[in-house]
Amino acid sequence: MKPEQSKGNPLALMPLLVFVLLFIGTGIITGDFTAMPIPVALVIAIIAALLIKPRERLNEKIGIITRGAGKENIMLMVLIFLLAGAFSKVAEGMGAVDSTVNLGLTLLPGSLLLVGLFIICCFISISMGTSTGTVVALAPIAVGISDQTEIGLALALATVIGGAMFGDNLSVISDTTIVATQSQEVKMADKFKVNFFIILPGAIATAVILYFISTGISTNVGEGMEYDLIKVIPYLAVLIIALCGVNVLTVLVGGTVLAGIIGFMDGSYNFTSFAGAAGEGMAGMMEISIIAILIGGMIGLIQHYGGIDYLLHFITSRIRSRRGAEFGIASLVGATDVSTANNTISIIITGPLAKEIADEYGVDRRKSASLLDIFAAAFQGLIPYGGQLLAAAGIAAISPVTIVPYSIYPAMLLICGIVAILAGFPKKLKA
Repeated sequence: MKPEQSKGNPLALMPLLVFVLLFIGTGIITGDFTAMPIPVALVIAIIAALLIKPRERLNEKIGIITRGAGKENIMLMVLIFLLAGAFSKVAEGMGAVDSTVNLGLTLLPGSLLLVGLFIICCFISISMGTSTGTVVALAPIAVGISDQTEIGLALALATVIGGAMFGDNLSVISDTTIVATQSQEVKMADKFKVNFFIILPGAIATAVILYFISTGISTNVGEGMEYDLIKVIPYLAVLIIALCGVNVLTVLVGGTVLAGIIGFMDGSYNFTSFAGAAGEGMAGMMEISIIAILIGGMIGLIQHYGGIDYLLHFITSRIRSRRGAEFGIASLVGATDVSTANNTISIIITGPLAKEIADEYGVDRRKSASLLDIFAAAFQGLIPYGGQLLAAAGIAAISPVTIVPYSIYPAMLLICGIVAILAGFPKKLKA
């Protein structure tokens, strides 16, 4: 029997409720789910948290916030975010993205147009580590494919989003992977292996469905596109080296330097432009870094007041088995993603709780990290107000709601996650 105080205090969850209501409420009222900046909503939520137990000294509460925000895993996460941003921007600036995209499209068989587009998006998203970046890079190509064929625009965009979610779910430089592995304290390579075999059937099923949809359609969309094989090397190097178990910080620094060297060789960069690109990439990751810090502080207060204990008690009181614990982790991160429309944020919020549940019920942390990433990505690809759908719809000038019915891969990802839990897959995980 656990002590009575482990039931926690539901009032301590008030800051989280304030954050969700501000973010979602503003989106519903204005029709723009980006109208309320997440950092602003978090600051307001933290202020609300300070009102809990008003008799406690303000300085003590502020100390709890700063200690939560400055935890070692939070700071490591921020450092990885910044380096990932630098690598992505430096590689993009010297033409790696264009060469990789054009290479794939040049080799793309006309009869496998949608399948090929899906696979290209998978590879690029794994390499770039960002689903949104992949969508922004390839959505214009999807629009062009739709214009030149009988493939519907919403289906072409959904194919890009699906491939982007596949890669983002696996990429070792993706912020969701970083957060999931850091929160569960597992190695990225270990999480990749478990994650890959759970979602592979979904990717194959998606490819098969896309094949039958696009049978008989041919195009010469890939002809005449220029590419340079040397410029594809940084992406391949980062993926291969990371899968070999090299420290992610070393991987990112090495990838950035390699991309810079190639840029120096072909004249894309001099020293100042290289430094500027790296700085711009880091600046692009500032908001997610600030969000991680603010959430760490807010969660610190919530935990101090018993909110985490309350959630643990609420969920675990309904869990009777390891399978139930896995469903608890999946439903928790899924519901949070639907509420925040951000898969990274949902993992940041639920990661610590998922770790507690995993330890309590004997769930391998590599699987709990995979479940966090899988279910966050699945729901993110199915909600019309998620950043990926909004980005694609904005480029194509259509409503994101029209894309949702064609979101084949996110639906398959959700099914794969559920089947993996029900079947207890993988049966045995080697240490």
